[in-house]
Amino acid sequence: MCGIVGAIAHRNVTNILITGLKRLEYRGYDSAGVAVINANGLHRVRRQGKVAALEEAVREQNTAGFLGIAHTRWATHGRPSEENAHPHLSGDGLAVVHNGIIENFQELKDELEQDGYRFQSQTDTEVVAHLLHRSLEECGGDLRRALQKVVPQLHGSYALGVVDQREPDRLVAVRSGSPLVVGLGIDENYVASDQLALLPVTNRFIFLDEGDLVELTTDRVRVFDRHGEPVERAVHEFDGAHEDVEKGEYRHFMQKGIFEQPAAIQRTLQDRIDSPDAVSAAFGEPAMAIFDRVRSVQIVACGTSYHAGMVARYWLEALAGIPCQVEVASEFRYRQHVVPEGTLFVTISQSGETADTLAALRDTGSNNYVGRLAICNVDGSSLVRESELTFLTMAGPEIGVASTKAFTTQLAGLMMLVLALGRRHGLSDERIEQILGELRQLPNLLEQATALDKPIEALSRAFVEKHHTLFLGRGVQFPVAMEGALKLKEISYIHAEAYPAGELKHGPLALVDKEMPVVAVAPNDELLEKLKSNLQEVRARGGELYLFADKNAKVADGEGIHVLHLPAVPESIAPIVYTVPLQLLSYHVAVLRGTDVDQPRNLAKSVTVE
Repeated sequence: MCGIVGAIAHRNVTNILITGLKRLEYRGYDSAGVAVINANGLHRVRRQGKVAALEEAVREQNTAGFLGIAHTRWATHGRPSEENAHPHLSGDGLAVVHNGIIENFQELKDELEQDGYRFQSQTDTEVVAHLLHRSLEECGGDLRRALQKVVPQLHGSYALGVVDQREPDRLVAVRSGSPLVVGLGIDENYVASDQLALLPVTNRFIFLDEGDLVELTTDRVRVFDRHGEPVERAVHEFDGAHEDVEKGEYRHFMQKGIFEQPAAIQRTLQDRIDSPDAVSAAFGEPAMAIFDRVRSVQIVACGTSYHAGMVARYWLEALAGIPCQVEVASEFRYRQHVVPEGTLFVTISQSGETADTLAALRDTGSNNYVGRLAICNVDGSSLVRESELTFLTMAGPEIGVASTKAFTTQLAGLMMLVLALGRRHGLSDERIEQILGELRQLPNLLEQATALDKPIEALSRAFVEKHHTLFLGRGVQFPVAMEGALKLKEISYIHAEAYPAGELKHGPLALVDKEMPVVAVAPNDELLEKLKSNLQEVRARGGELYLFADKNAKVADGEGIHVLHLPAVPESIAPIVYTVPLQLLSYHVAVLRGTDVDQPRNLAKSVTVE
């Protein structure tokens, strides 16, 4: 989950590295560091904490160089500290940055210590630095050959960037399981974990394949495959028209993401919902033939994306009549599973680099899978490149760790998938046209939902001093409740959990008292009356209820019941709309509690390690 940036140029690259790290800070912010090479050799600066602390130190020390690597860390091996911050050094002027985990590091460390190497950190990364140093001696000082020799010894997932002051004219890097992209400039070249880091300096990128090693000089980029053979990789020009990564008028990136949802959904749906035929075409040219063979769907995802998949299961079975399984990727990988004939494998990920989801995709060896579809926000990501079908959500960059617009645009894309598959399973064009009309209402309905910001801010004050919160939903709104609970715990650090409202009497009701607020979502659907009965169970035990309800649901304020009315929303798209007030609630509670909204403790945006 760490972020890597590297650059080689005829000018000082320090600002490129620091700017890149700021754009990658969503990947980790426990510590940060930079190593640059100039005429005087290699100079390293590291600081515990966020990139801002490193930026200040670099400025104070006037750190400059024409070749460099930089890193922002999310700690795995070794606590957050300056000594554990990257880059790590070995010998006289060899520096390494690393994203991922070296699973066999202890075995390698024992071997290196026997060879006389002394370790200065508790990280798995330092092993790589010393292995490279040893390999350099064996390879006559050739950095690329040394890295090629070391890579087979490393077990796990990793992306590496390496520089050596004895070879000041090149930077080498390799990817195996963790993302890495090359940026192409004029008489300068770059490498990073995400193209977002490099957009200030280039819009031309090479996305490395699994196992690729790259050698960068100022005027040349050479790529070698996992066998060490030179290969050509396609150059992609990136359209950054929607890639605004500044907060602008907003206090936090999360707040910006919430209020950008009407525009983001508009981009998701643009030119894709004009007709039933357009819906299928949105999934790519091969989709028609693959969708004709689909008899069941298997969805695999993590975190917020998993909740999106759970919503899609309700839709698929209710509207399309297609059986659907949804599973957390980390569990899917490590169990035996039965794949029914004609199964479509669907992955959902904002980044397209989520380690468990990507590994699950790579494990899909059954002939019963008719195809693999990635629903993703990042074009060129590993998930996108390794799937036969792709649906890009077009949400734009989501910098805050807590997902907002990525989730709602995923839901919009999943509803389109339901319609495309449902058409082949008896869902009439008339019903499809009706739902398409309802989807077209989404931007306006989301605008109305965000307009509830001030009332929700007032409501949030009741949660500030609480330690626990229960979220309730029924039917398709249960995953929405789960997403609401996840948001609250992520950014406010309040323990929150979600339950199907009908399960109250089977355990959670024992927890309910006036110190445990209960949040429920109540659209005007067929389960509304059942939900009302469940809520009475809460009130009978003295619980405080906070209800987000359809204005036609006939639920009013009362003793211990606080109701915020939403506009009338068609049942098909209600999960998307009802997500927004829960996002706003979590946001305002976190602000009032004084937490770091965009960079909550212990978390990172792109989870590239298991």
